[in-house]
Parts: sequence; C-alpha cells; structure tokens
Amino acid sequence: MAKATKIKLKDGCTSPKSTLEISEIYLEGVNKEGFYTKAAVHDFVKDENVVTVNIGPSYPKLIAVVSPKGEKYVRSEPNDTKDDNLLKLPRV
Repeated sequence: MAKATKIKLKDGCTSPKSTLEISEIYLEGVNKEGFYTKAAVHDFVKDENVVTVNIGPSYPKLIAVVSPKGEKYVRSEPNDTKDDNLLKLPRV
C-alpha cells in the first residue's frame, strides 16, 4: 500500500493552514518512490489507488479534492485532529 511520508511546501510558505499550500508529496510503496506533485497524487488517488498518511495510529487515507479555482490537490480523511494530518508530515 502506498503511503505519504513527507511534504514540500510552495515557495515562501512556512506555516501552512491548508493542504493547498503543499507543492509535492513523497510517496513510498509505489513503483517509483519519490516526490510527486499534488496534482499527480490527486490523479493517482482518483484512479482508486489507496494512499495513507504515515501518521499513526489512524493512518488516514488521502482524498482527491478540487479547489474552487480548479486546482487539484489531496487532503486526509477527517478524524479527531484539528489540522489535516498531511500537514503534520516532515517537511523538506
């Protein structure tokens, strides 16, 4: 199963409030591990591939979303935390 293990933020962003501010996500457990754009991860998830966020104990799944401006991105399933678990991954 694929898992998201770290993120890169958009240039100039230091304290993101939304997963829209992520530029790339590192995926493990895929054919070619590495950083992928959030749009590529969106399409991967949209094609019925499961990607989990490497934050336990719940390891939430990623959900493909499109912003009101048409920007493809992903966020994690809602759970009992205030902030999206994707934003809690290590940043590079």
